[in-house]
Amino acid sequence: MSTVESSQDPIYFQDAVKESKWREAMNSELRALESNNTWSITNLPKGKKPIGCKWLYKTKFNSDGIIERYKAQLVILGCRQRYGIDYQDTFAPMAKMTTVRSFLAVIAMKGWFAF
Repeated sequence: MSTVESSQDPIYFQDAVKESKWREAMNSELRALESNNTWSITNLPKGKKPIGCKWLYKTKFNSDGIIERYKAQLVILGCRQRYGIDYQDTFAPMAKMTTVRSFLAVIAMKGWFAF
């Protein structure tokens, strides 16, 4: 039985790649990114340097402390981006369920139904 106390998440790729559970987690993440068409491979413009990315590793647990799965996430090193050079606009649409519920409650209370 694996529990929270016996888990140690790797920090570096060199450590994670040695264990099959983390290799599978990384492969799963890459498959998900590819299936969602997260990126397309292009040529780097002349005079530009790639920004880079990093793997993050996290062991996910059930409420009873048993390991549910191993999660690997590939993230861009956004701290190396420069406005006007590496990106122009920032837009990340996110809504928490509490916000959506509150919004729907106001619509219902005001009777703002559009049919």
